[in-house]
Amino acid sequence: MLSYIKGRIAEISEGRIVIECGGLGFEALVSDTQAFGLGQEGVFYCYEIVSEDSHDLAAFPDREYRDAFYSLIKVKGIGPRTALGALGGTTPKALYDAIKSNNTSYLKKLPGIGAKAASQIILDLKGSLTFGAEKGNPHQYEEVREGLKVLKFKVKDIDEVLASISMPGASNEDILREALKLLRRKKA
Repeated sequence: MLSYIKGRIAEISEGRIVIECGGLGFEALVSDTQAFGLGQEGVFYCYEIVSEDSHDLAAFPDREYRDAFYSLIKVKGIGPRTALGALGGTTPKALYDAIKSNNTSYLKKLPGIGAKAASQIILDLKGSLTFGAEKGNPHQYEEVREGLKVLKFKVKDIDEVLASISMPGASNEDILREALKLLRRKKA
């Protein structure tokens, strides 16, 4: 199993980089090519994706991204390619914040993650990640979303605002109050 490659970025193309090391070029899938620079030297953390019909390498700019990837692939129904795609739409910190605050709206905005997968991510990872004492329920943001729909806000605006809120341990009322404040600013 390959853990990391120490080398330099020799090529960058859509969704892939080539890491040159010791005269060899390792082609790797990446979640975000903008996290890498042509000619960049350093340590690139890796994960081998092996399936019946392919053998690929995924590369990450740091351990934090690789650890977030490892967490995602532990979730029932999330494979390496889906996890890689999802990481392209977030950062590890934002991902962990969304999980610890039960924010399914944020998770559903990630590429390849739907409502069922978002709920499964929270269900599978919330207890295993180190967040300290947590409160709330996995459907908290959905409940707030429904409340805002009753107040006749546009669903698109609601989803945008809820995706930007991370309030671990907050009550529904606190999240609703923050969402209303952001929605009012948006209208102004």
